[in-house]
Amino acid sequence: MAVGARSGHGGSEERPEQSDEAASPAAENAEGSGSDGSDHPDGTDGGEDTQTSTGDGEQNRTPKKKQRSFWKELPILIGIALVLALLIKTFLVQAFSIPSDSMQNTLQEGDRVLVDKLTPWFGSEPERGEVVVFHDPAGWLRGEPTLEPNPVQRVLGWIGLMPSAEEKDLIKRVVGVAGDTVECKGTGPLKVNGKALNEPYVYPGNTPCTVDDTGGQFKVKVPKGKIWVMGDHRQNSLDSRYHQNDKNKGMVPVDNVVGRAIVVAWPPTRWSTLPIPDTFDQNLGAAAPGALGLAGAVPLVLWRRRRLLAAESPRVSGTGTAG
Repeated sequence: MAVGARSGHGGSEERPEQSDEAASPAAENAEGSGSDGSDHPDGTDGGEDTQTSTGDGEQNRTPKKKQRSFWKELPILIGIALVLALLIKTFLVQAFSIPSDSMQNTLQEGDRVLVDKLTPWFGSEPERGEVVVFHDPAGWLRGEPTLEPNPVQRVLGWIGLMPSAEEKDLIKRVVGVAGDTVECKGTGPLKVNGKALNEPYVYPGNTPCTVDDTGGQFKVKVPKGKIWVMGDHRQNSLDSRYHQNDKNKGMVPVDNVVGRAIVVAWPPTRWSTLPIPDTFDQNLGAAAPGALGLAGAVPLVLWRRRRLLAAESPRVSGTGTAG
């Protein structure tokens, strides 16, 4: 750090010797007033610098610090901004670009969405109805062209100010979570645990289910640690339905989920939030086998108890019992 300082006359000074006879009345007055002999011979105070003196007449100067210039501080400010941006990208929020029409009309090709990456750090798992970004689970993007970013785009993508062109990520809607049974029969509706979904977000003109023999008709149960995802543009989305032959049987491992898309941030004319649709507010939870068994056993136990009580009651006639 460069600090400017004035040196006065180049360091310590020695006052010229004077005889008592040559001393001026002004000098005598100065000595009489307790002067420490630190003034210059010409009567000045040595400039703006603060001066102190030692017993032998040497002068020590305390230089004033100059304010750091803007151009010297700019690289430091840029460095701090880059570090903060990198931390935000890694732990909080990251921008992603929508590369296709598979999520129309919820998301359009070219939209920029902000993805919440914080909640997964606290153990939160995807929920039904959320729009999530996830790493390619099993070569879903194999054969898709990848644009080569220029150096500026590469740096901005690395720090999170632009979507990274190198990451193989997809974006879909979560339809089923661990334990759910998801089913498509005919043109729909799509069912989760036997309950039909009302899906206003499905692309206009599409049917909730696709009638084809390559995956559009299915009934699957989602295992632990996985999710089942589908695009809102049902007839133009290669989602879980069409990857049932891969190692995950079309499911997406929860560990592959980057985070939940929460806001459409760009272009400004399309700014909007991405809430969970109301259709997922209904009780879609799958009943556990133990709970089903208990529910079936309760009537049987009550019936048997009633029979036993009836058998132990006193007879009131020869042909019947009081129950």
